[in-house]
Amino acid sequence: MSEQFQPAEVKFIKGSLIILEGKPNNGKFFIIKEGQVQITRETDSIISEQKKAGPGEMFGVISVMASRSYIETVEALTDVSAHAIERSQIIKNPSIALNIIKQFSQRLRKLNETFSKRVSKSIAAEDPSHLYHIAEFYEKAGKSNQALYAYQQYLAYCPNSDVKNNVIKKIEKLKTRVTSARPVYSQDDMIQKWPKNHVLFAEGEAGQNLYIIQQGAVKITKITNNQEAVLEILKKGAFLGEMAILEDKPRGATAEIYEDSTLLAVNQENFTNLINEQPDMVISLITILAERIWLRYRQLTNTLIENALGRIYDALLIQLEKDRTDLTSTNPYLCNFGFSELIGMAGVPVDKRTELFNKLTAARRITENNNKVYVLNVASIFKEADYYRRARQLGKEVKE
Repeated sequence: MSEQFQPAEVKFIKGSLIILEGKPNNGKFFIIKEGQVQITRETDSIISEQKKAGPGEMFGVISVMASRSYIETVEALTDVSAHAIERSQIIKNPSIALNIIKQFSQRLRKLNETFSKRVSKSIAAEDPSHLYHIAEFYEKAGKSNQALYAYQQYLAYCPNSDVKNNVIKKIEKLKTRVTSARPVYSQDDMIQKWPKNHVLFAEGEAGQNLYIIQQGAVKITKITNNQEAVLEILKKGAFLGEMAILEDKPRGATAEIYEDSTLLAVNQENFTNLINEQPDMVISLITILAERIWLRYRQLTNTLIENALGRIYDALLIQLEKDRTDLTSTNPYLCNFGFSELIGMAGVPVDKRTELFNKLTAARRITENNNKVYVLNVASIFKEADYYRRARQLGKEVKE
């Protein structure tokens, strides 16, 4: 540790619970100096993760950086000595900050894949061939702009495909159906304006830029088995596409322009300069990645609920939590997404859409306002979601 960076050292005796999943964080995360801890999570049954941690490893960092409740329980397997670090101290040690960013990026990619697999019962190929299946999904959904782009990218990456001639025919047909031209920008164009209903980038493509939303909204999805898992609706101030730069890997998800948007495009060189010259940018990026990881863990616990209606209530609660809504409020709340997106967030088959929407509206829980979910009473959503979650935890899953 440098002279400028001297975190407090804390000690825990063997057998003590250092942090508890679901409890508020105490404003500090920990780097183990000596000893070993056991890490458990509610999602352990569906995702294989590190169960023990020793010297040099961290825990509690996601919850602290996201300013959320802990997403893990940590028990001391031996007497433990650790450095307790406040989020503001990260800026004083760039090496820790960059290590956290890299670890977060890798974990988020894994969580995205796990969530997609839980929702669609399969995992997408990690290569451009998956663009064909993305294009098929959009074509069947009647999204001509998005389908055209995905088919064109598929041909660009797979020019010798066995289905090349068929794809060419599809492209010519879709060109007559597009509602607006897709903007064309160079890698160096930093300010970009995008109309809604276009694909910014698709899963499997190479990526050169990350983007910061200046205005509008972007939907992040993973599409497999002709089903769309909605990871998140990103709004003003959010980053997206950072994993392609941080890991030098293909895009791990598809970004669809959800509302007319103005984006700031940042290439690798500009990103490096931002990190070096603007320390606050490091904190912002870590915070956003931590928020997404927290959200993905919550979405994974949602997939453990077997009852479709319960999944919808819990998925809606997760979005209310994400927006830091007062869950005790009896006031209404207008979400920034529609019921179709909520179905995708909950991993519920599209053919259940009408049935579930009718149940929710009949119970006076929600309506739709200009294609956006309108919650009539926030507290009632928390109450319903809590009922289904507690039933699952007690092994008394509510039947359909």
